[in-house]
Amino acid sequence: MGLERLWKLQYTSIVKEAFDKTLLVTKFFCALHVTNTYLCTVALAYGPSMLPTFNLTGDLFLSERLSVWFGKVGPGDIVLVRSPENPRKVMAKRLLGMEADSVTYVVDPKNSDKCETIVVPKGHVWVQGDNIYNSRDSRHFGPVPYNLIEGRSFLKIWPPKEFGSLAKSGMKDPDL
Repeated sequence: MGLERLWKLQYTSIVKEAFDKTLLVTKFFCALHVTNTYLCTVALAYGPSMLPTFNLTGDLFLSERLSVWFGKVGPGDIVLVRSPENPRKVMAKRLLGMEADSVTYVVDPKNSDKCETIVVPKGHVWVQGDNIYNSRDSRHFGPVPYNLIEGRSFLKIWPPKEFGSLAKSGMKDPDL
């Protein structure tokens, strides 16, 4: 009887420890999910669209989500926006105009200097890449619904030599 009881105590101890460790890992992943979904996320920008702010080969940056919910994004901010053309794609673009703003843009910068002016409709924003010669943005698909903005980027974390704030960096128009 004593051996069986000892084995039962050891078995109970092992099961309890396994359950505690599993619960700890579960809590960690829940906290990670909540943080990534509702507070802050790490994003990767690659390609020519946001040159010179982000490199061709890819930069990692942090994007916080609370500013979007509280309406605290504005012209000059770099935002994560879900593509209106391909909902599976999230893009990093510079926000240039909020609803009721008048935005003047070069229609086809590669071939002409022709400019157009648009008033951003209610509930929409105007986004453009910093590299106007090679960016798919509001000049192609028009104003973007505000609800497609997923975050405001605030800190570049990779490459290490470029670590730092993204607050209003690389802006072309100092009045923004």
